Amino acid sequence: MDYNFDQIINRRKTESLKFDGAVSRGKPAAVLPLWVADMDFPTPDCVLGALQECVSRGVFGYTEPDTSYFDALAGWFTGRFGYEFDSSWVTLTPGVVYALCTAISAYTQPGDAILIQEPVYHPFRESILRKERRLIVNELRLEDSYVIDFADFEKQIAENDVKLFILCNPHNPVGRVWRADELREMVRICAKYNVLILSDEIHCDFIFPGHTHLCLPALLPQEQSKMILLTAPSKTFNLAGLQISNVFISDPTLRRMFRREVYKSGYSQANQLGIAACRAAYSGGSDWLDALLIYLRDNMLFVDRFLKEHLPTVLFSPPQGTYLAWLDCRKLGLTPDVLDHKLLHEAGLWLSRGDTFGPSGTGFVRINTACPRSFLETCMDRFVAVFG
Repeated sequence: MDYNFDQIINRRKTESLKFDGAVSRGKPAAVLPLWVADMDFPTPDCVLGALQECVSRGVFGYTEPDTSYFDALAGWFTGRFGYEFDSSWVTLTPGVVYALCTAISAYTQPGDAILIQEPVYHPFRESILRKERRLIVNELRLEDSYVIDFADFEKQIAENDVKLFILCNPHNPVGRVWRADELREMVRICAKYNVLILSDEIHCDFIFPGHTHLCLPALLPQEQSKMILLTAPSKTFNLAGLQISNVFISDPTLRRMFRREVYKSGYSQANQLGIAACRAAYSGGSDWLDALLIYLRDNMLFVDRFLKEHLPTVLFSPPQGTYLAWLDCRKLGLTPDVLDHKLLHEAGLWLSRGDTFGPSGTGFVRINTACPRSFLETCMDRFVAVFG
C-alpha cells in the first residue's frame, strides 16, 4: 500500500501539546516545534477504523481487554522480537512513565539508590528524585558512538548499593540500539548484585537497517524473573493521547507488588479507546510501520547530508534506533541558554535542550524528525540561517 507521510496536517488549535503548548511554557507562539516525541503523521487506517467503530456504538463504559487483545500483543512481540509470554504477566497502565513511577514505589524505599545512564530521557531522573530516591548515574561515553563504561557501571552499583536499574533500549536521546553482548554484561552485573532491571523499550519498533532490537527478557529468559519490561504502542503508532501501555512481569511476587501500587494510585480499567487502538495497531499496523521506517530513515539521512553540507560544525550521526536526532552543537561555542535563546527567538525553532537529559547532554539538542519532509526542510533551513 502507498502511505502519504508527506501530508501536512494542521495541528494548531487542536489542544496539541506539541503545537499549542508554546506560550504556556514561555516560548514564542509561532515557534516551529520539533521537541516532544510525538509524530505528525496520522495513525494507520486499521486504528482509525477500530476507533470509529467504538465511537459509533456511543457507549464508553468501563472496559477490560479480552483474549483478542492479548493475542494481538503476542502476535506483535513474539513475531517481531521472539518474546513469548503468558497473558497473566501483562498489566495495562496509562503510560510508560506512570509504570516507571509505579515500579519505583513498588520495589524501592525512600533513600534507596536507582541507577540510570545519562544522557537519558529526563523523566527517569525526575521520577527518581520526586520519589525521594537516590539518583546514581553511569554516564555513557561518547566515542565514535555512545558506549557503556562497564567498569563504572559495576562500581556505581557496588558502592551505592543500587536496588534498581532503569535501562533505555533503544536509548533516548542518543539513538543506540544495545547489542547482545552489551545487554548480557549489564544483566550479569545486575544479577551479581541482586539489582532489579526496568527495561524501557517504548522505541523498540524504530530500528534502522544494520541493527536489531533485542527484547531483554527474550534475550535472557532465564533471568527474566528479575526484569520488568515496559512497552507501549504510543510512539510507534502515535497514540500517546489514548494513554495505553503494557507492562510484562513474569515473576508472580513482583507482579503482585506492582499491581498493588497501581491500585493504590486509584487506577483500574484502561481507556476503552486505548485498548481498541492498541489491539488494532498490533493486529494490522505492520505494513504501515515498515513504510514509515523507510520514510524516517530518509529523514535522518536528509538531516545528515544537510548538516555536512551547510553546517559541518554541528556533528551528527544518524541513530541506530528511534526517530530522534541528537545534534552535537558544542563547536558553536555557545552556552546552553544562549543556544536555546537563538533557536527560539532567531530561528523560531523549539527543540529539546540537551542538558534536560542530564549534565552530559550540555551543548546538544534533540530534534524530532517524525514529521513531513517539507516541514523538516523548513526547520533545517532556519537552523542553518542562524548558525551557518
